[in-house]
Amino acid sequence: MRFCSACGSPVRARIPDGDHRERHVCDACGVIHYVNPRIVTGCLVTHGESILLCRRNIEPRRGYWTFPAGFLETGETIAEGAARETWEEANARVEVHGLYAVFNLPYIAQIYMFHRATLLNEDFAPGPESQEVQLFTRADIPWNELAFPVIRTTLERFFDDRIGAQYPVHVVDLHRPTLPGFRG
Repeated sequence: MRFCSACGSPVRARIPDGDHRERHVCDACGVIHYVNPRIVTGCLVTHGESILLCRRNIEPRRGYWTFPAGFLETGETIAEGAARETWEEANARVEVHGLYAVFNLPYIAQIYMFHRATLLNEDFAPGPESQEVQLFTRADIPWNELAFPVIRTTLERFFDDRIGAQYPVHVVDLHRPTLPGFRG
């Protein structure tokens, strides 16, 4: 950050009085600019024994498979955002069943929150951010073409949990990417 969003004056990085972290502070108007993690919300969508995945049509990781997910918007709950993202990326209507996985990614200042959901019908198609959308059984998931480490981890835990039909909320801290060639 170079300029204050409140008054347009230059900002400088320093530790404000009473704080313990370096922040961007405007010396002209005194506004402290806090940069906080962004929330990504989405759905692990099931239909029978299959999982709905989207092939990304945008960077990062264009051409790789992921859950329908994206940034939470102001004014919506994480479940509403997850359903909206599923509609936008897969033109799919879903019933959201609850929070399933939370991933803290401090190295990119993001928090991922995935919900379990079921597809309400088989009427789905790619949205602008997806090249294609497809249902995959466990055996057919393109494991080597998954976009992000959080997708692989969520799928692995889901298939383990499905055996006992118990779906606890998983909370995972990922401090570094774990997929070859992946850069935040």
